[in-house]
Amino acid sequence: MQRTFKRYRLWIFYAGFLALAVFYGGREPVFTTESGYAAGKYAVLTVFFVFLAYSLFATSKENFFKSVVSINRFYWGRQIGADLYISVFLSLALIYLNEGSFAMLMLWIIPVLIFANLAILPYIILNYGSIVSQFMT
Repeated sequence: MQRTFKRYRLWIFYAGFLALAVFYGGREPVFTTESGYAAGKYAVLTVFFVFLAYSLFATSKENFFKSVVSINRFYWGRQIGADLYISVFLSLALIYLNEGSFAMLMLWIIPVLIFANLAILPYIILNYGSIVSQFMT
């Protein structure tokens, strides 16, 4: 039990973040949109659920922190990490541009920096219509 809790403790924090995001962090429900481009939202939902499932599977097989330490020993591991965080900061810029609020950005920044795409994808899902409308004007 102690080992299982230790392995999944980050997921407990993630579940709390996700609950808060669903209840307070979006302009639309999880599974619907009023955007004329609903297929895009369903594609993002599919990517999110597949990515989440694989992340949980990977957690059951390997320790995340030990894996990151191992990967970061390699030049390509550090390059992949840098690449990921470039996209994270671009996603934070998207959140700021969509929200127009530094305070709202600050509410999303910690989960996005910790969970990267597992936090960015829910933001996109919960604000899909608003984001799409930014590109359609």
